[in-house]
Amino acid sequence: MELPEVPEPSPHPVPQREMRRGVRLGVDVGTVRIGVASCDRDGLLATPVETVKAEPRRGSLDRLAALAAEYEAFEIVVGLPRSLSGGEGPAAAKIRGYARDLARRLGPRRPVRLVDERLSTVTATQGLRASGVKAKKGRSVVDQAAAVVILQNALDAERMSGRPPGTMVQLEDGN
Repeated sequence: MELPEVPEPSPHPVPQREMRRGVRLGVDVGTVRIGVASCDRDGLLATPVETVKAEPRRGSLDRLAALAAEYEAFEIVVGLPRSLSGGEGPAAAKIRGYARDLARRLGPRRPVRLVDERLSTVTATQGLRASGVKAKKGRSVVDQAAAVVILQNALDAERMSGRPPGTMVQLEDGN
């Protein structure tokens, strides 16, 4: 009886770095809806939380602050839309403004980080379609799915690099 061949271990193993422990929220800010996701305390898996109405702005900021408190999130990760070439346009400027407002609302104990979200909505839509979610019903969950993609990518990036992902939102007073 011939034994199956066992593959050789990869000569280039994927490094696993130390992860900061604690819940994070992932946020996909849109003009109409804001998708929210969270992760477990070990930062392994992002899962959908809810979709928040973007307007009124103060109401959405208050709801995100309430979710951050409810989930005891130590950090909020907001997707920053960039072009495929990496540039930023008017949409990125709006998100930067929203992230600053969110950082002000949350205060220095819950930092807000901006992370590249290129293709997160496309990835989320494809995933929903592949799992059989109809387009009409998908609209209500695509924002949450995009938030999951944003947060999972941020978690994976931190695991690979050992550094927090993206850039911290800096307020005018240096906080």
